[in-house]
Amino acid sequence: MPGLGRLHPDRHEARHRAADWNQIVATILIIGSVAWDEVVHLSNPLRAGSHNAGRWGGCRIGGGAANTALALVGSGDRALVLSAVGDDKEGVRLVTELASHGVEIGLIDRHAGQTTRSLVMLDNRGERTVVNLARTAVCLPQTLVDVPADCCYVRSADPALTPVLAAWVRDRTVVAHVPPVHDGFRPAQVLLGSVSDLDASFLDDPFAAARRVAGTPLRWVVVTDGARGATAFGDGAVLTVAAPTVEVVDSTGAGDVFAAGLTHVLAAGGAMQKALETAVAWGTASVTYAGTVPPGLLAESLS
Repeated sequence: MPGLGRLHPDRHEARHRAADWNQIVATILIIGSVAWDEVVHLSNPLRAGSHNAGRWGGCRIGGGAANTALALVGSGDRALVLSAVGDDKEGVRLVTELASHGVEIGLIDRHAGQTTRSLVMLDNRGERTVVNLARTAVCLPQTLVDVPADCCYVRSADPALTPVLAAWVRDRTVVAHVPPVHDGFRPAQVLLGSVSDLDASFLDDPFAAARRVAGTPLRWVVVTDGARGATAFGDGAVLTVAAPTVEVVDSTGAGDVFAAGLTHVLAAGGAMQKALETAVAWGTASVTYAGTVPPGLLAESLS
């Protein structure tokens, strides 16, 4: 059986004993994209090869790292984002907005060309279709391995992260998103992916497939399945949490908020069962409001 308890018990024991799970404060580094989402509301589900009626919905904060960080700061964690924006007015506005919500922006490079932008088409069922319009490359600082954090969540496919994660995984919790699923690509205790993004060969034996990606440090691989909930696969253990039925308003960023809930508990040394329950609760709550900034920065909705 894999660790049904904490990933680093000695380091987090005192915090875990005293923890109120809605008031945990941990330092979490999030590596990934920050962006502006340009939203179009569709009157009906998107129909390929046809005319679709819609209306402009404005711009809002997006990107996997930003969405995860906003959920974490709303829950009381310290969220450091490693990302990049352009040297344009959109980049200045984006980092200013993130900072105003409590996200720490010191590791966001502001010298790239054009700020990341995505077109989000949101239909009347709350389902979204995303088209990437511009993508800003993230340059990893040479001092990255020395960034102090209890936990790192990686939402980046940069192969240069592999040796950094190999160093981090020795004494801190690493949660990494897949794919990519190349052998040895993402040293981590926990891998996280979606049924829709993983092929049949991976899903046939998720733990064995994830072990090839993460190596011997792997304890769990968590697979989300939309409205059905999520399952964590360990070495001889399977944990499943079903998602409650809710009215979907906007599914944008739900996976990122799920990752925030999972990381929130694991960063404090919590067990996977609690982490999975929290992640499903947060991800489910996130589809009930519009946009990627939780109302009241989570308030009671994700408690």
